[in-house]
Amino acid sequence: MVLTEKQKTLIEKIGIAIEHEGLQPVAARIIGLLYVSDKPELTFDEITAFLRISKSATSNGVNLLLQTERIEYITFSGDRRRYFRLKISDWRNAFTRRIESMTKFNVVLREVLEIRTKETPEYNKNIEEVIDFMDYVSEQMPILFREWENKRK
Repeated sequence: MVLTEKQKTLIEKIGIAIEHEGLQPVAARIIGLLYVSDKPELTFDEITAFLRISKSATSNGVNLLLQTERIEYITFSGDRRRYFRLKISDWRNAFTRRIESMTKFNVVLREVLEIRTKETPEYNKNIEEVIDFMDYVSEQMPILFREWENKRK
Protein backbone atom coordinates (compact mmCIF):
# COMPACT_ATOMS: atom_id res chain seq x y z
CA MET A 1 0.00 0.00 0.00
CA VAL A 2 1.20 3.48 -0.86
CA LEU A 3 -0.18 6.51 0.93
CA THR A 4 -1.54 9.31 -1.20
CA GLU A 5 -0.67 12.93 -0.49
CA LYS A 6 -4.22 13.44 0.78
CA GLN A 7 -3.84 10.51 3.20
CA LYS A 8 -0.49 11.88 4.44
CA THR A 9 -2.05 15.30 4.98
CA LEU A 10 -4.96 13.79 6.89
CA ILE A 11 -2.60 11.75 9.08
CA GLU A 12 -0.90 15.00 10.07
CA LYS A 13 -4.21 16.81 10.68
CA ILE A 14 -5.50 13.96 12.82
CA GLY A 15 -2.17 13.74 14.61
CA ILE A 16 -2.15 17.43 15.47
CA ALA A 17 -5.75 17.31 16.67
CA ILE A 18 -5.02 14.33 18.92
CA GLU A 19 -1.78 15.87 20.19
CA HIS A 20 -3.94 18.67 21.60
CA GLU A 21 -5.55 16.03 23.81
CA GLY A 22 -2.11 15.44 25.33
CA LEU A 23 -1.02 12.39 23.33
CA GLN A 24 2.56 11.99 22.12
CA PRO A 25 3.13 12.98 18.46
CA VAL A 26 4.06 9.47 17.27
CA ALA A 27 1.07 7.86 19.00
CA ALA A 28 -1.19 10.53 17.50
CA ARG A 29 0.22 9.84 14.01
CA ILE A 30 -0.34 6.11 14.47
CA ILE A 31 -3.99 6.83 15.19
CA GLY A 32 -4.10 9.05 12.10
CA LEU A 33 -2.58 6.29 9.98
CA LEU A 34 -5.05 3.72 11.25
CA TYR A 35 -7.94 6.03 10.39
CA VAL A 36 -6.87 6.72 6.81
CA SER A 37 -5.25 3.42 5.88
CA ASP A 38 -7.02 1.41 3.20
CA LYS A 39 -6.48 -1.63 5.41
CA PRO A 40 -8.31 -1.67 8.77
CA GLU A 41 -5.40 -3.47 10.48
CA LEU A 42 -1.68 -2.83 10.11
CA THR A 43 1.35 -4.73 11.33
CA PHE A 44 4.10 -3.18 13.41
CA ASP A 45 6.40 -3.11 10.37
CA GLU A 46 3.75 -1.47 8.20
CA ILE A 47 3.22 1.27 10.78
CA THR A 48 6.97 1.84 10.99
CA ALA A 49 7.34 1.99 7.21
CA PHE A 50 4.30 4.14 6.44
CA LEU A 51 5.15 6.73 9.09
CA ARG A 52 8.89 6.53 8.46
CA ILE A 53 9.69 6.26 12.13
CA SER A 54 12.08 4.09 14.10
CA LYS A 55 11.10 0.75 15.54
CA SER A 56 11.57 2.08 19.07
CA ALA A 57 9.29 5.06 18.33
CA THR A 58 6.72 2.68 16.86
CA SER A 59 7.00 0.40 19.87
CA ASN A 60 6.55 3.27 22.32
CA GLY A 61 3.57 4.66 20.41
CA VAL A 62 1.86 1.30 19.97
CA ASN A 63 2.39 0.37 23.62
CA LEU A 64 0.95 3.69 24.81
CA LEU A 65 -2.09 3.27 22.56
CA LEU A 66 -2.61 -0.30 23.78
CA GLN A 67 -2.34 0.81 27.43
CA THR A 68 -4.81 3.64 26.90
CA GLU A 69 -7.12 1.27 25.03
CA ARG A 70 -7.22 3.39 21.88
CA ILE A 71 -6.05 0.46 19.77
CA GLU A 72 -6.12 -3.29 20.00
CA TYR A 73 -4.46 -6.09 18.13
CA ILE A 74 -5.66 -9.24 16.48
CA THR A 75 -3.84 -12.25 15.09
CA PHE A 76 -4.64 -14.58 12.26
CA SER A 77 -4.20 -18.34 12.30
CA GLY A 78 -0.84 -19.33 10.86
CA ASP A 79 0.54 -15.76 11.06
CA ARG A 80 2.65 -14.86 14.08
CA ARG A 81 2.38 -11.13 13.49
CA ARG A 82 0.06 -8.86 15.44
CA TYR A 83 -2.25 -6.60 13.46
CA PHE A 84 -3.13 -3.32 15.14
CA ARG A 85 -6.43 -1.56 14.66
CA LEU A 86 -8.41 1.26 16.20
CA LYS A 87 -10.92 0.35 18.85
CA ILE A 88 -13.44 2.38 16.91
CA SER A 89 -16.25 -0.10 17.37
CA ASP A 90 -15.90 0.51 21.11
CA TRP A 91 -16.25 4.30 20.79
CA ARG A 92 -19.34 4.50 23.00
CA ASN A 93 -17.65 2.70 25.90
CA ALA A 94 -14.52 4.81 25.48
CA PHE A 95 -16.59 7.98 25.51
CA THR A 96 -18.52 6.79 28.57
CA ARG A 97 -15.25 5.97 30.37
CA ARG A 98 -14.00 9.50 29.71
CA ILE A 99 -17.18 10.97 31.18
CA GLU A 100 -16.92 8.61 34.18
CA SER A 101 -13.32 9.69 34.69
CA MET A 102 -14.38 13.33 34.73
CA THR A 103 -17.18 12.43 37.14
CA LYS A 104 -14.68 10.79 39.50
CA PHE A 105 -12.57 13.93 39.33
CA ASN A 106 -15.71 15.86 40.19
CA VAL A 107 -15.84 13.98 43.51
CA VAL A 108 -12.31 15.18 44.26
CA LEU A 109 -13.26 18.74 43.29
CA ARG A 110 -16.07 18.61 45.85
CA GLU A 111 -13.50 17.71 48.51
CA VAL A 112 -11.28 20.56 47.34
CA LEU A 113 -14.16 22.98 47.60
CA GLU A 114 -14.87 21.85 51.18
CA ILE A 115 -11.38 22.80 52.35
CA ARG A 116 -10.94 25.96 50.27
CA THR A 117 -10.67 29.22 52.05
CA LYS A 118 -13.76 31.40 51.93
CA GLU A 119 -11.53 34.37 51.16
CA THR A 120 -11.44 33.52 47.44
CA PRO A 121 -15.15 33.55 46.57
CA GLU A 122 -14.67 34.13 42.83
CA TYR A 123 -12.23 31.23 42.51
CA ASN A 124 -14.48 28.99 44.60
CA LYS A 125 -17.44 29.94 42.43
CA ASN A 126 -15.52 28.82 39.33
CA ILE A 127 -14.87 25.43 40.93
CA GLU A 128 -18.56 25.17 41.82
CA GLU A 129 -19.46 25.86 38.19
CA VAL A 130 -17.16 23.09 36.99
CA ILE A 131 -18.73 20.68 39.47
CA ASP A 132 -22.22 21.74 38.47
CA PHE A 133 -21.51 21.41 34.77
CA MET A 134 -19.92 17.96 35.17
CA ASP A 135 -22.96 16.83 37.15
CA TYR A 136 -25.15 18.07 34.31
CA VAL A 137 -23.09 16.32 31.63
CA SER A 138 -23.15 13.10 33.62
CA GLU A 139 -26.95 13.28 33.95
CA GLN A 140 -27.53 14.20 30.32
CA MET A 141 -25.24 11.65 28.67
CA PRO A 142 -27.72 8.73 28.74
CA ILE A 143 -30.42 11.03 27.38
CA LEU A 144 -28.16 12.22 24.58
CA PHE A 145 -27.31 8.64 23.61
CA ARG A 146 -31.01 7.72 23.46
CA GLU A 147 -31.90 10.80 21.43
CA TRP A 148 -29.04 10.15 19.03
CA GLU A 149 -30.08 6.51 18.60
CA ASN A 150 -33.68 7.53 17.93
CA LYS A 151 -32.54 10.11 15.39
CA ARG A 152 -30.52 7.49 13.53
CA LYS A 153 -33.52 5.12 13.21
